[in-house]
Amino acid sequence: MLPRRPLAWPAWLLRGAPGAAGSWGRPVGPLARRGCCSAPGIPEVPLTRERYPVRRLPFSTVSEQDLAAFERIVPGGVITDPEALQAPNVDWLRTLRGCSKVLLRPRTSEEVSHILRHCHERNLAVNPQGGNTGMVGGSVPVFDEIILSTARMNRVLSFHSVSGILVCQAGCVLEELSRYVEERDFIMPLDLGAKGSCHIGGNVATNAGGLRFLRYGSLHGTVLGLEVVLANGTVLDCLTSLRKDNTGYDLKQLFIGSEGTLGIITAVSILCPPKPRAVNVAFLGCPGFAEVLQTFSTCKGMLGEILSAFEFMDAVCMQLVGRHLHLASPVQESPFYVLIETSGSNAGHDAEKLGRFLEHVLGSGLVTDGTMATDQRKVKMLWTLRERITEALSRDGYVYKYDLSLPVERLYDIVTDLRARLGPHAKHVVGYGHLGDGNLHLNVTAEAFSPSLLAALEPHVYEWTAGQQGSVSAEHGVGFRKRDVLGYSKPPGALQLMQQLKALLDPKGILNPYKTLPSQA
Repeated sequence: MLPRRPLAWPAWLLRGAPGAAGSWGRPVGPLARRGCCSAPGIPEVPLTRERYPVRRLPFSTVSEQDLAAFERIVPGGVITDPEALQAPNVDWLRTLRGCSKVLLRPRTSEEVSHILRHCHERNLAVNPQGGNTGMVGGSVPVFDEIILSTARMNRVLSFHSVSGILVCQAGCVLEELSRYVEERDFIMPLDLGAKGSCHIGGNVATNAGGLRFLRYGSLHGTVLGLEVVLANGTVLDCLTSLRKDNTGYDLKQLFIGSEGTLGIITAVSILCPPKPRAVNVAFLGCPGFAEVLQTFSTCKGMLGEILSAFEFMDAVCMQLVGRHLHLASPVQESPFYVLIETSGSNAGHDAEKLGRFLEHVLGSGLVTDGTMATDQRKVKMLWTLRERITEALSRDGYVYKYDLSLPVERLYDIVTDLRARLGPHAKHVVGYGHLGDGNLHLNVTAEAFSPSLLAALEPHVYEWTAGQQGSVSAEHGVGFRKRDVLGYSKPPGALQLMQQLKALLDPKGILNPYKTLPSQA
């Protein structure tokens, strides 16, 4: 690599980060005067280290020599401007804020390798970041970790039109990949409300579930191979496109759901199913949750192989979508709503099966009202009601979010329990999610963050979930928020083994510190 003229970096950038107790020096320079992530007209998000009891680990701080080295590795890809660093320091929910002063934007796995080799030698902590759409604080720094963005790693490397196997870089946006494969008569095996922003590498790193899980399963099954850069800069090339490979340990599975704590995913090989020729969506109102469950059971029996999604939401969800987003319900007001999607290869066959199903559930009283869509525009309109619930909640105030996996028959009980427990202290308590997967999105809104409300919610929600043999994280991951509640879902032996794997692959702990694993296992 050709030597480059050393750059003159602003003095404020090179000031020390918080010490072991998390204290900063006297504020100086433009970043300190402005606040790390403030923006005109938007309330400043409190620093994570001020809201949560977390101490900075003894990592090094970025020096002028480090910045010069990064500029040689990724010319033009070193971001130090305070304005540009505001958004990457704050999580999507605007409840967590770090104070990273450096963002790196590599284009290749080789550049990622050189970055991590340097950071490993210098003991610099690194925060991998994709689209920054996570719900558990896994994609933003806690202190001053270097943000490594995959945004410029956005190339499709190959696509096989017979097998449907896509190989792409980790920074490809899910919605753009969806368009790419749909033009070739395939679809992505996952679909998320954040598809317009999230990156496929982040999806894999968090083992994202989403709206197509019922039909196509988890990424543990559809991801065929990965390219991963380890903490010391080693490039692990397991980017196979084989459907079957029974040679030794399936190493890619270690990194799916590891949230960037074991290595940084730089490329993905994923199996895409053929694009359905016929897609139908029904939006139905149900008089109670018992009827929702019976509708689901009937749905599985009558629709069988063409059933691709079964979503539910309660009345408060629909009220908030109407109030904050001005989206009207297409059916009469009901205590619960379900969205059912079918997808298949024969439009007439699918429409006939769905018609018989709707006639049955309406006639039996399981459903009180409903509408069906077959053309693409109306299908998207109905899906919008479900996909934008998260946005409506974010406009309702501060949101306490829980992503739980529970037995389907108990899925809504925790919502009823919390409404009675919290009373007027909560603004709204809502439940919605992927009923077909046993995945509840439990959300509590309030006017502002309240320590007393948080104390009423936690650990009660986790204890209740553990009592049902459920999981405290169904699809959002663990991140920063849930790292110390893993014990409600995993036994001590499993936590110990996770810590041992982390120590083996990242002995200095520089990859996404303060995330995923308990602070003490």
